[in-house]
Amino acid sequence: MERDIYDEDHEAFRDLVKDFVKRHVSVQSIEKWDADGEIDRDTMRAAGEAGIIGLSVPEEFGGAGMLQDYRFRTIVNEEIIGAGAGSLAGAFGIQDDLAVPYLVHMGTQAQKEKWLPRMATGEVLGALAMTEPGAGSDLRGIKTTAKKTDGGYIVNGAKTFISSGKTADIVVTFVKTGEGNRPDAFSLLIIENGMEGFEHGKKLNKMGSHGHDTAELSFSDVFVPEENLISGKEGQGFIQLMMNLPLERLSIGIAAAAASQAALTWTVDYTKDREAFGERIIDFQNTRFKLADVATTVDVMWAYLDRALLAYKDKKLTAEEAAKVKFWTTEREWEILDTCVQLHGGYGYITEYPIARAFLDARVHRIYGGTNEIMRDIVSRQIAGKR
Repeated sequence: MERDIYDEDHEAFRDLVKDFVKRHVSVQSIEKWDADGEIDRDTMRAAGEAGIIGLSVPEEFGGAGMLQDYRFRTIVNEEIIGAGAGSLAGAFGIQDDLAVPYLVHMGTQAQKEKWLPRMATGEVLGALAMTEPGAGSDLRGIKTTAKKTDGGYIVNGAKTFISSGKTADIVVTFVKTGEGNRPDAFSLLIIENGMEGFEHGKKLNKMGSHGHDTAELSFSDVFVPEENLISGKEGQGFIQLMMNLPLERLSIGIAAAAASQAALTWTVDYTKDREAFGERIIDFQNTRFKLADVATTVDVMWAYLDRALLAYKDKKLTAEEAAKVKFWTTEREWEILDTCVQLHGGYGYITEYPIARAFLDARVHRIYGGTNEIMRDIVSRQIAGKR
């Protein structure tokens, strides 16, 4: 089914992204990122030079100024994931969908001037630190504290499962600045690489996304100047996180659809080339029926997501709608990738094949950004009229 949400500017941008993929994404580069456990700085800077990261950074700070039009970011995901580089797409997503928006939408003028120009070029990489060893989806259960002192805060605690946690230059960190677990007890601080007492822990060995680093972070009496308080206002952290969660969950849904689309393409190509019992795999009725199911589901995913993209553009995408997008698309993605691996046979189990890497990468989509169980709880509470 043909999609109709892109105009000439979007398609021109797609050509730019395709050119970047042609020059910087290859089997060799993907293997290197996986072996190193991170995306190299040169690639991130090249993305900045090409203008395919920092898309939401205002033009006055060197970005593209695409604050609400997530269609451009969707094109990046489609092309990068379609090339089998899910880890690279993840690194771009952490920069553009998690770190940059807090500065663009909520940062002080001084914070924007200090960080955004270099984040748009890929010179400075950001991350978002919420999850802790004892607090995942339950954000109010965090233990990391920021005690007020002369000129700033003293931060103590630890974070885990932080995407880009090893390579990030700045980390937007969710901390407790008050007592109890009321929404106004939390704040967001920008903690900079090199601050005394701030340690990037070991890279965590993950099931998938091997080329995108995930790490533990620790804070031991880290002094963070008051000027690094997001928005310059204490006690706004919980509300600020809630404001950005619809975008984060929409971005996960887009990644799920892009991976599903890529899996369908790879599997159609594979089943046309592969033979069994003297026939192409695609000529078996079972294969064709499975592919028909996958193709139809992918069309429905995009139809749903295109509506969500336009709702986000018009600032109408609610937390509940974003939760629906996140859990439904990632559940369908998992079913699709499982089917496509099966149709690849033994080769689907070999990580030299992009379908195997995509299968491993996809598993976390039902976990991060809020588990799918939490997403269902958010939706069901709205249905029941509860808050």
